[in-house]
Amino acid sequence: MALRVIHIGKFFPPYMGGMEVFLADLIDEQRRQGIDAHALVHGTPLPDDPPWVHRVPVQFNLVYAPMALGFRRALGQAIDRIKPDVLHLHMPNNSALWALTLPSARKVPWVVHWHSDVVVSNIKWSVALAYMLYRPFEQALLERAQQIFATSPPYLKASTALRSWVEKCDVVPLGINLRNPYGDSPAVQETSSFWRAETKFKLLSIGRLTYYKGFEILIQAVSQMPEVELLIVGSGELQEPLEDLIRRTTPPGAQPATRLLGAVDEDQKHALLAQCDLFCLASRERTEAFGVVLLEAMQHSRACLVTDLPGSGMPWVVSHAHCGLHVPFEDVEAWRSSIARLQHDSALRDRLGKAGYKALHKHFSIGPCERATARHYRGITHGSQPAQPNRGLMVIIATHNNAAEIAHLIERVHALVNAEVLVVDNRSTDATCRLAEQHGAKVLRPLLSMTTWGCLQTGIRYALAEGYASAVTIDAEGRYEVEELPKLLDASGRADITVAYFAASDSWPRRAAWQWFRWVSGLGLRDFVSGFRLYNHAAMLVAASTEATLLDHQDIGTLLLMKREGKRIVEVPLAMLTPKIDRSKIFRSWAYAVRYVVASTLLSFAHGQRFSGNGENPKAF
Repeated sequence: MALRVIHIGKFFPPYMGGMEVFLADLIDEQRRQGIDAHALVHGTPLPDDPPWVHRVPVQFNLVYAPMALGFRRALGQAIDRIKPDVLHLHMPNNSALWALTLPSARKVPWVVHWHSDVVVSNIKWSVALAYMLYRPFEQALLERAQQIFATSPPYLKASTALRSWVEKCDVVPLGINLRNPYGDSPAVQETSSFWRAETKFKLLSIGRLTYYKGFEILIQAVSQMPEVELLIVGSGELQEPLEDLIRRTTPPGAQPATRLLGAVDEDQKHALLAQCDLFCLASRERTEAFGVVLLEAMQHSRACLVTDLPGSGMPWVVSHAHCGLHVPFEDVEAWRSSIARLQHDSALRDRLGKAGYKALHKHFSIGPCERATARHYRGITHGSQPAQPNRGLMVIIATHNNAAEIAHLIERVHALVNAEVLVVDNRSTDATCRLAEQHGAKVLRPLLSMTTWGCLQTGIRYALAEGYASAVTIDAEGRYEVEELPKLLDASGRADITVAYFAASDSWPRRAAWQWFRWVSGLGLRDFVSGFRLYNHAAMLVAASTEATLLDHQDIGTLLLMKREGKRIVEVPLAMLTPKIDRSKIFRSWAYAVRYVVASTLLSFAHGQRFSGNGENPKAF
């Protein structure tokens, strides 16, 4: 059966906004890929709505939030009718909070798409006041969610709302549907120009006329620029104040340099994007989290000029795509200077536009976004992993700047065992990834920096999703481990998780710390930190769990989780071919000792028990 998903959004086209464009494109792509995707949104039902779109009428708006009194009932009915496998909540959205109150909703896994923080505004005090009431429910929803999608690395890093839940977060940049033939359709080509005939440099900005968009900055910047005209597309509560500002900044007897066009349809919007010389986005609060309209400008090879807004994904998109320039925050003179620079440098505009068009197709189309989303759906839904795995062994290697060793490591794996190799790279800056791919490995490159355990767990989840029955984890820093792969596999029939033990001369503080760990946990291991492990399918499911995601390291916590779940653990002594750690450093020895005494005690008693164990049989328990 197809995976069933209910998206809970704010609005849906023909209501136009960044969230709405993305939601429509994502659902369209999901349905093309076989997911039974539905949308529950605000608005008046339309005669031509497809059966998978349900709109709930809005009675009034409160601090920019639509209030639909029938939304809770509509959500309950949709869950009963569709029986979804996943609820996909698009935030911020006050109506999504109703999911907290419905028993039927709490039985379904949730993912949260974090489009924007509710920014505690320095401009609008009413937003700050409303957020004081909204925040506790927002945090309760995030706590209940199994997965959170942030749209860019800078936004995730700067978000105070997500700070407590960063372990659940993954960065999935937004994308748009590139199959629409905007720019080539007759309707767009036949649309007459919106700009005055005498205009020599055409600026365009698109967005709701609201407090955080910064249209005031653009209006002031172009008011004194000859042969430049700015068109602003959108409607909103600032229509009259902006028109008044345009009148006040226009010299007597001159034509206004800025015109407000109001709302336009999709063909008109893309006609404007195709005809402009430069697209501008002057947003001044992090409520502008990504800027989907930037992707639409890139679709027409338009250069972009944006505010260098701290903590927003907007400048990240432009930098990542190399499609434009940044302007200092709320600096009218800087805007004027940057517009003039691009006005008189057509070669630069052309270069930026072409780079953006190329990056759009490579990084920001809806396809990669849909695939990443579907992968997370599979990871959280019941039965998403095959009951009968249909593939054999995967060897997972965590790397960071291991170009000197990675090729040999992969070659030895292929020579020693019949296994696929997955390299999870932690933001290497050398040739590690290229060499890994050249030698037949699959390479994953997470957007965010990860711990070694984060990389290995990402690999385990990938192996589960691809149907592998078992997985070996290797930290590429331990280059000696690969030669011992056959011995590790030979011992696998006796355990769910097989842990390598490499004899070493440890300092007495470290030996004492590990003896304490053996006593409080009942785990009879001689080495608790070895990352060279073999997981069978049952152990992989534990290692991929939400609890395991909260761990910083694969050693103590994972072992306790395995023991709690009744998994059998075997330790296998292997030869250490290369020294791994300089044990002579007494500071390092004491640091390890303190770490394991504290961590093992807290973790063991956090599980509510002290496991009994005499430590006499370290090989199996």
